[in-house]
Amino acid sequence: MKMMKSVLGSLFMVFMAIVATPAFAGDVTHSTPGLSGYDPVAYFTEGKPMKGSGYHVAEHLGVTYAFATKEHKRLFEENPEKYVPAYGGYCAYGVAVGKKFVSDPEAWKIVEGRLYLNLDRDIQSKWAKDIPGYLKKSEVKWQDIKDKAASAL
Repeated sequence: MKMMKSVLGSLFMVFMAIVATPAFAGDVTHSTPGLSGYDPVAYFTEGKPMKGSGYHVAEHLGVTYAFATKEHKRLFEENPEKYVPAYGGYCAYGVAVGKKFVSDPEAWKIVEGRLYLNLDRDIQSKWAKDIPGYLKKSEVKWQDIKDKAASAL
């Protein structure tokens, strides 16, 4: 009898776990943070990269961005296009050569009011030698690669 109660108790617990899971699943949003969790507004207002906070987040075009302050979040929500990084946050040099390289939020530059990121500081140094030339190439290449998976390039 003890064995039967133990088995029934275990089955009940499994049943409850299965039934409860969908109720909680709707509360979870799976999203990779834009800029690896860095605050896009800080580049413009603070002149440096700053980590965002989970207390101040906003979504734009399916990407979740975190902000260091409530004020940064407000500025972003008023004009997200001003603050989002070029090329979906991919490396600007990589885009110029037809690739989507994950970028380092610490390897950045604002050019003509637009935030550009690079793979790392070594690539950023190479990119900096001809920013206008690379940007011209990137604008053309981005149209061809923007809807393709990085792994397909």
